[in-house]
Amino acid sequence: MQPFKIPVKDLKEGKNSFTWHADGEFFGTFENSEILDAELEIEVCVDYEVDSMEVSGQIDGTVRTVCDRCLSELELPVHTSFDDDELEIGPVIDLSQDIYDFACISLPMQKVHPEGGCDEETVKY
Repeated sequence: MQPFKIPVKDLKEGKNSFTWHADGEFFGTFENSEILDAELEIEVCVDYEVDSMEVSGQIDGTVRTVCDRCLSELELPVHTSFDDDELEIGPVIDLSQDIYDFACISLPMQKVHPEGGCDEETVKY
């Protein structure tokens, strides 16, 4: 099974749990990703019934991005959860886009180092 893709035929009725790891390679597959690298653990629960499906998940770890102030690399924590009960039931559930989107929107609007953590040479300008 490919990460973040779940074949519906392999699901049993009731709750199904999955655990994955996402790193910089995963985020690199998305064009113009603001996430340079990552160490994320993703836990997903699929509650499957013959005519319906609910997906919930938790994303925890850290990502590396660029500081908006000094343009140096910055490590930020990610702790977010998601629920999706509007999935189309097809042969495969692909959660790649959902995981990417929820990791990105969990980041703050302004991504900056804590006070005094920015590259002093860059901040001078």
